[in-house]
Amino acid sequence: MVLDLEFLPDSYKVIKVTDMTGASTAVFRLSQHLRNFASRATMVSPFTPRLIGAPNTLDHRVYIEQNGQVVSSFHDIPLFADQSNGILNMIVEVPRWTNAKMEISKEEPFNPIKQDIKKGRLRFVRNCFPHHGYIWNYGAFPQTWEDPNVTHAETKAKGDNDPLDVCEIGEQVGYIGQVKQVKVLGIMALLDEGETDWKVIVVDVLDPLASKLNDIEDVERHLPGLIRATNEWFRIYKIPDGKGENAFAFSGEAKNKKYATEIIHECHEAWRRLVTGDTPAKAPSYDLSIRNLTVPGPGLVQPNDLTYTSIPLDSRQPPAPIDPSISKWFYISSVQV
Repeated sequence: MVLDLEFLPDSYKVIKVTDMTGASTAVFRLSQHLRNFASRATMVSPFTPRLIGAPNTLDHRVYIEQNGQVVSSFHDIPLFADQSNGILNMIVEVPRWTNAKMEISKEEPFNPIKQDIKKGRLRFVRNCFPHHGYIWNYGAFPQTWEDPNVTHAETKAKGDNDPLDVCEIGEQVGYIGQVKQVKVLGIMALLDEGETDWKVIVVDVLDPLASKLNDIEDVERHLPGLIRATNEWFRIYKIPDGKGENAFAFSGEAKNKKYATEIIHECHEAWRRLVTGDTPAKAPSYDLSIRNLTVPGPGLVQPNDLTYTSIPLDSRQPPAPIDPSISKWFYISSVQV
């Protein structure tokens, strides 16, 4: 008797049975794990988006609710979904194939997701041939912060003052405000305008390839070309807006899961210092909101706090039209990857 469990995520695998000895025990254990796996796949997430206004407008916001109550996407959603099995929560800011540059607002109370603005205009990433929009589900890890006061020993650059960026490479297209459970595969160190801007490579634990993707070398084995495309995308995406090509630390190498995990823990600790007041939330170059409902410290507020009760109710509207130029292809030459 042979039970092939390759399709299961690592945390659900049991030993393969190759003979009848102990087979009934293994089958029983397998049935338990399959039930657990099925319940995870069909379970309704406690996190849902609360949409304010029309997408593609300055007023649009996406708050995240937990069991119907708004929480801080920066501070209240836990980083770890299942720390013992290496499963983390990731917040989707930009679904794959879309162009609107959505991001967690670090400055607004309870940190809704909003579209980035530059010179009073909404930001969209350009389509640099052959890429269309973002080529992964792009987002952030909650409860992480790249401290702009600290220079990383290996990149020789300070943090970019944001939660850790995440590229989720699974097959499902996410939605803004989705909280995905993911496992870490590796990390790249973008040097963006002189700042360290880590990009963590992850996969949804429910993705069909999740059991086969366990470290960065598995990505090239099962998704050939994706790491190279990721490197190229980050190098060139600002060129159509008149900026130069970005650079990477480590000569563009994607570091492995172990290295990525160390960076995640460093940024989680930096966030802890921020939210507990050890690192000031206000400085000459930034003013961050640390208001939250769950973390003891200077930012902890009660649900009757005015900043909480004034959060608008869901008022979702159809998307506003987008300038047709957002769909234009840009052809970039002489890029070294």
